Amino acid sequence: MKHDDRPEQQAIEWTFRAGSLSDAEWIAELRAVVLRSDLERLGRYDPRRVRERFLDAFTPSFTRVIVSEGRDIGSIAIRPDGDSLWVEHFYLEPSMQGRGVGGQVLARVLAESVSERVYRLNVLRGSSARRLYERHGFVVEREDPVDVLMNRRSAMTF
Repeated sequence: MKHDDRPEQQAIEWTFRAGSLSDAEWIAELRAVVLRSDLERLGRYDPRRVRERFLDAFTPSFTRVIVSEGRDIGSIAIRPDGDSLWVEHFYLEPSMQGRGVGGQVLARVLAESVSERVYRLNVLRGSSARRLYERHGFVVEREDPVDVLMNRRSAMTF
């Protein structure tokens, strides 16, 4: 036990597999679950639109599925765009959140780039995910009432 009497969480082993067109529906559903509370808080939740926005932008070749114990538990996409690499569709099942998996996934993806491209991402204003991105060197570029655009130079080391 930790000193605060909470049981220590066992490390989660995970790996990536390539995304495929057949992943679109379940990732769209995962997105709806993961973003719901933040979108509701911002007055922007629409159960149909939250899924459509993903399906309209889904590109399997940019997507990796996060797998643990033979089960798909999340996704992340890295989309090249000029001098930028966009981190998109980064979702983890709620049961996997807060257990270190997100940080490990993000660290692995960021470590893979040796280019001078800038990583960019959008996070919903007030989302707890922002702290994860800040821990990995992302800084706010600009924000509006709904979205926070963040960036990070790929050559950084942590």
